[in-house]
Amino acid sequence: MTRTHLATRLRDRLRDHPLAFDAALAGGVLVAMIAASFTDPHGSATGPTFGDRVPTLLGVGMMLVTAVALVFRRRRPFAVLAFTSALALVELLGETRPAPVTIGVVVALYTVASRTDRPTTWRVGLATMTALAAAAMAFGPTPWYAQENLGVFAWTGMAAAAGDAVRSRRAFVDAIRERAERAERTREEEARRRVAEERLRIARDLHDVVAHHIALVNVQAGVAAHVMDKRPDQAKEALAHVREASRSALDELRVTVGLLRQSGDPEAPTEPAPGLALLDGLLAGFRKAGLPVSLARTDAGRQLPSAVDLAAYRIVQEALTNVRKHAGPDARAEVSVVLVGRTVEITVLDDGAPQPGPAPEPSGGHGLLGMRERVTALGGVLTAAPRYGGGFRVQAILPLTPGTAREPGEDAR
Repeated sequence: MTRTHLATRLRDRLRDHPLAFDAALAGGVLVAMIAASFTDPHGSATGPTFGDRVPTLLGVGMMLVTAVALVFRRRRPFAVLAFTSALALVELLGETRPAPVTIGVVVALYTVASRTDRPTTWRVGLATMTALAAAAMAFGPTPWYAQENLGVFAWTGMAAAAGDAVRSRRAFVDAIRERAERAERTREEEARRRVAEERLRIARDLHDVVAHHIALVNVQAGVAAHVMDKRPDQAKEALAHVREASRSALDELRVTVGLLRQSGDPEAPTEPAPGLALLDGLLAGFRKAGLPVSLARTDAGRQLPSAVDLAAYRIVQEALTNVRKHAGPDARAEVSVVLVGRTVEITVLDDGAPQPGPAPEPSGGHGLLGMRERVTALGGVLTAAPRYGGGFRVQAILPLTPGTAREPGEDAR
């Protein structure tokens, strides 16, 4: 076991039992006071001597009471300081051979300084230093200029300074620890926010994929059931479209759900996310499902940012799915992709019959809500509203450099 480990264990043990530590400290102070009481700093011409003087019974009692008071220095620091200072003053005023009770005052003053603020420390410290030094100089057995009297002033001043330094260091360490904990909480909150955003994005992708392909499967299955008896060849073709749409749905679901895998999981997906490069295949699927769709685009195959590219593809997919579901069997659709400056405009029009009844609320269904969330997240604008004379129009303006979201204030189906 290393010396550092032993010191750490001892420090932790003392922190867990502060009263035991204070009792041990009081015992050490008592030993120091008794040893100092046998020392005469002017015992000989060559220096101090030990054993030439003996403390009085009253002096031993004062040292013992001072040590007992120090056991409670953490609980009542000001009371202990006042009590030990009073004993030191009585000793200096009445004893011909003063015992070194001032050692207890030094420990008590250090405790007060380490547990209060700086102004209080210096006020109390200055008062203690002045009172003890003045009493020693005026009433002590030695001349006022003796080194013992200057030592009283110096030791009490150093106790106040040391206690203030320890308090400042503890405050600094606590501030660093609090800042680290706050930074850790901030990192955890940011991680949770990113996870929530990623879950929302994946949920939108799942909705778009499932809604699109299930709508196609539903239409083709209805066609197959309608012509099964009279035109089996057409029914077989419709079932083939159902199989192809279901296979595409499974593939896209595998890619989307694969994003939830951990880095070490086997068979991680490597397929790229869909974008406008796959737009022709998407429209071909709708045409096979019986929805005539025309395309006009001026992007000339330009590579868009991945987030914008995916959002544009999903907007077209969801808008055409809504046309197939809501615009009626004879509806036609037009899709346009136009680059205008630093934005790309995605427009989907249909000429379906207007829906009877009151206009729907702007909150709309989950499809338009998902489109709105995609566009808003990229800092774009989405408009979705019925067309004059029938049909519906969906237009999304996406910045090529995604920016801050804006409130679009659109209508919705």
